[in-house]
Amino acid sequence: MTFDTIFTGESITLVQGLIATGVALVLGFISSYVYRFRSYCTKSFAVTLTIIPAIVAMLIMMVNGLATGAGIAVLGVFSLVRFRSQPGSSRELLAILLSMAIGLACGGGYITFAVFAAVIVCIVWIVLFATPFGNTSKKELKIEIPENLDYEGLFDDIFSEFTTKNEIITVKTVQMGSVYELRYHVSLKNGISEKAFIDAIRARNGNLPVACGRVKNDTEL
Repeated sequence: MTFDTIFTGESITLVQGLIATGVALVLGFISSYVYRFRSYCTKSFAVTLTIIPAIVAMLIMMVNGLATGAGIAVLGVFSLVRFRSQPGSSRELLAILLSMAIGLACGGGYITFAVFAAVIVCIVWIVLFATPFGNTSKKELKIEIPENLDYEGLFDDIFSEFTTKNEIITVKTVQMGSVYELRYHVSLKNGISEKAFIDAIRARNGNLPVACGRVKNDTEL
């Protein structure tokens, strides 16, 4: 099986350009829809994912046959995405890279390959996010304690009762130094009530704020 380009010469006909742009838009819509699978997405980002493939395809078609120009155009687009947008999650980066890959393939005229690859990636995307693949029981725990309490070993018995693993990550002062904020990574034992775990900590830290949630490492690649 081979994937051939629909562009047969240095020039691109109107029909060829419309086909490449249209397919890029359709695949961009599909990738945008897949991104929203089990994930919150703003309307602006959904529209961006839909339009990016068509824009990239247009750039590549404009420099068709000019190897140096094509390289500069692609580099410029990647630089724009990297330096002119706010840092996002790894999922957002994956979606943007997929959209740009679709645009590159369509802009080069490899319509069949673009459709084939996009469908495969989207199917794998849905399967991986619909299954427990990569899930972790690790949670991020933030505890505030009064400055007069010695945090070293303060919660060891509670961690021993409720967790299988625990690791202190950072210690810092807040509220003008009157309170210590401790940040841990913990893994709760199976069947343990998170509420009971937090209540045990509250009884130890004087009922100061306690927060327990997922580890915020989504931007780490």
